[in-house]
Amino acid sequence: MELSDGLLLQVNNGEQGGNRWKHSNEDSDRSCSPSVLRCVSTTWKEGLLNRKRPFVGLCCHSCTPQSQRLFNPSIPSLGLRNVIYINETHTRYRGWLARSLSYVLFVCERDVNKDMFARNVVDNVLNNSRVEQAIIEVASEPGAGLESQPALQQKAEGQVRRKARGILQEMVANVSPTIIRLTGWVLLKLFNGFFWSIQIHKGQLEMVKKAATEQNVPLVFLPVHKSHIDYLLITFILFCHNIKAPHIAAGNNLNIPIFSTLIRKLGGFFIRRKMEENGTGKKDVLYRSLLHAYTEELLRQQQFLEVYLEGTRSRSGKPSPAHAGMLSIVVDTLTTGAIADVLVVPVGISYDRILEGNYNSEQLGKPKKNESLWGVACGVFRMLRKNYGCVRVDFTQPFSLKEYLDSQRTRNVYTRVVLSLSLLSSLLPPAANKSSAVMSTHIVACLLLYRHRQGVVLSKLVEDFFNMKEEILSRDFDLGFSGNSEDVVMHALHLLGNCVNVTSSSNRNGEFTVAPSNTVPALFELNFYSNGLFHVFISDAVIGREGAAVQCVCGAQCVCGAQCPCQTVYQVFHDAVARLIQYGVLYVAEEDQEELSPSPTEEPWPKKFPEPLSWRSDEEDEDSDFGEEQRDRYLKVSTSAEPQEFFVFLQRLLSPVLEAYSGAAILVHSLKQPVDEREYTQQLFRYLLTRTERGVAAYGESATHYLVKNTVKTFKELGVLKERRENRVTTLELSTTFLPQAHRSKLLHYILAFILQ
Repeated sequence: MELSDGLLLQVNNGEQGGNRWKHSNEDSDRSCSPSVLRCVSTTWKEGLLNRKRPFVGLCCHSCTPQSQRLFNPSIPSLGLRNVIYINETHTRYRGWLARSLSYVLFVCERDVNKDMFARNVVDNVLNNSRVEQAIIEVASEPGAGLESQPALQQKAEGQVRRKARGILQEMVANVSPTIIRLTGWVLLKLFNGFFWSIQIHKGQLEMVKKAATEQNVPLVFLPVHKSHIDYLLITFILFCHNIKAPHIAAGNNLNIPIFSTLIRKLGGFFIRRKMEENGTGKKDVLYRSLLHAYTEELLRQQQFLEVYLEGTRSRSGKPSPAHAGMLSIVVDTLTTGAIADVLVVPVGISYDRILEGNYNSEQLGKPKKNESLWGVACGVFRMLRKNYGCVRVDFTQPFSLKEYLDSQRTRNVYTRVVLSLSLLSSLLPPAANKSSAVMSTHIVACLLLYRHRQGVVLSKLVEDFFNMKEEILSRDFDLGFSGNSEDVVMHALHLLGNCVNVTSSSNRNGEFTVAPSNTVPALFELNFYSNGLFHVFISDAVIGREGAAVQCVCGAQCVCGAQCPCQTVYQVFHDAVARLIQYGVLYVAEEDQEELSPSPTEEPWPKKFPEPLSWRSDEEDEDSDFGEEQRDRYLKVSTSAEPQEFFVFLQRLLSPVLEAYSGAAILVHSLKQPVDEREYTQQLFRYLLTRTERGVAAYGESATHYLVKNTVKTFKELGVLKERRENRVTTLELSTTFLPQAHRSKLLHYILAFILQ
C-alpha cells in the first residue's frame, strides 16, 4: 500500500513522563461525533468518555482472594513506561558522556549475578529418586534377560545413566550473567530499531518485583505465544527491572547451532515437542523422569520458570488450546510437598505487527518450515529493514497456585487434582489473552472486515475507530496505544500495508477511501489481526447471532474457555445480555406488547438458559403478590439505526466460524465410509478455499487452516463425527445419530439458520 505524504503518520518524538509514545488524555479527540457503534444514553456516553483506562490483570477474587488482597490500590496510578527508552536519567551518572554511554551504563547497573541461578543441577537431577527408579526400569526392560545377572544389570544401569547425563546436558540451561548483560545491550539497540515502543505498566512490574523479592517462592510466567521474539522480550523486560531471568521451556526445534547456545546462556532449556519421540512411539520413561526432576530441582532452588502452555505460536491471533505437560509437573511438585508454593503470572503480549510478518503459508495448508541458523539470520536482517510499530506487555497479578488448588478442592465438582489441573490449563491462556491490550491494527482490521467490508471514507473509519476504542475501554480491556484517533488510524494503515487499499475519492472532496484487499493472503492476515479483538466481543457476538446459540455449534465452544472456574456459561451470557440492554441494543418486551408469536430471536429469555433470569421494571411493587401469574418477557433488538448497526457488527464477527461450520455440514453428506482425519481435514480445507478463490464465500477468512482444524475438532466434540485410532492413525466416520440423511440435513439447516437470520 502506498500512502501519500498527507497520510504518513507524524509521531510525536517528545518525551513525557519517560514515555516515547505519549499517553495523553486525548482531550483533542473527545470532540468526535456521537457514537455509532456504542448505543448508549447521553449520560452513559459522557461518563464513559471521562473514564480512566482500566487496570487489567487482577487475579480472581473468588478463586484466589488472599492473593488479590495483596493488591495495592495505588499501583494503577504508576502508569505506563516505554521500556526501550533509556537515557542518563535511568543511570547513576549525568553529563554528555553518560548520555553517549547510557545503554552501556544501564545494563551494567542491572542486578544480575551468578549466585541468583541454580547450582549442581545435573548431579542433583541424576540423584533424584524418580530418575534412579527410571534408570532401573529402563535397564530392566522385558527381553533384556538381565534379571539373573547382577553384573550385567549394573552395567546396563551404568549405560542408561550415561545416556541420562547426555540427555540432561542437551536439555539444561547454563545461565551466564555476562551474556544476559550483553544481550540486554544488543536488544536495546535492536528493539529501538524496529519498534516504536515497548510499553509496560509500571504497577504490574511492581507487583511482580514485590512477589519475587518478598514471597520467597518461585514464580512461573505463563505468556501467550505469538512470536519467537516472546522469549527474548520477557527476559529483557525482567532484566530491565532487576528481576531474575526465568528458565524458559523452549521447543527442541530451536536447538540449532549458535542460537541454541545463546538461548541456554539466557536461561532457556530445550524440551521435546512430543514426549513420545523415542523412535518407537511409546512413552519415554527416562526422558519424562529427567524433565520432571529437572523442573522440580529448578523450583526447589527457587528459580523462575517461563512456560508457553500453547506449545506453539498462535497462527490465528487467538490463544491456542493449552497443553498441560509442563504445568502438570509444577502442580505435581507442589502437591508432593517438594516446594511450599508457586506464584503464577499469566503474561499478555500484543504486537501492532508480528515480526514473522504473517502465517499465511501455514494458513494455506503448507507445512511449517523448520527453524535454521540461516532462517534466523535472514529474519533479523528483514526486521532491521522494517518498523513493526508498538508492543504492549501486561504482567497479571501473581497468584498462589496452592491457594487456587485449595479453592478448587472446596468446590464439590472439582475435588481431584487432575480436574483442577485441566481447569487451570484451560483458564490460563484466556486469562493472559484477556489481559492483553488491544492494538490499533486489531481495531482497524476488525472494522474493515466486519463493519466496512466494501470500503469506507477515511473520516468515517476514524469516527468508528474512536467509538470502538471507547467500547473496548467500557468493557475493562486496555488499549496498546493512545493519541489522536486520526494519527493512530494512519499508523495502523501503514503497518497493515498491502492488506488494505487506500484510494482518493473524487466525489467526497478528495477524501481517501479505505477498503480491505480481497486477495486470499490479505484476508487471512487481516483476520489474524482482527482476532486480537475477538475476546472482547465474543459473548456479545453469540447473543447477537442468537440467544439460543449457547446450545448451538458455536456458543459453548467459543466462550466456555474464557470464563473463570467460579463462573458458569450462564453467568457470562447473563452479563452480556445485561450489557446490551444497558447500551440500548436490546430491550425487554412483555407478552401483551406483541400479538404475533415470538420468533427465535424473541424467544422468552428465561427459556434460553438453565437458570431463570427476571428483568423487573422500576414500577413493579417489590411486595406484589407472588401468586400472580408472571407474563413472559422477550428480548428484542432496538429498531433504532445505531443499535441495528452494532447488532449487525456483532453478528458478522462469528460469520467466518459459521461459514466454516456450514461447509463442514455440507461435506458430511459425502462421507460414506471411514476416512483418515488428515485427509478429511484437507478435503474440507480445499472445499472452503475453492469457495473463497471463486468469490462464492461471503467471508474468505473462513478457509484458514486453523479454523478448518478447529471445525473438525468441534464436530467431533458435538458427536457428528466419531474418531477411531488404530496403529497411530486416526480415522473419522459419521456417528450413528447422523447416519440418516434427514439428520444431516437438519444439522445443515440448523447452522444455516444462524447465518441467514
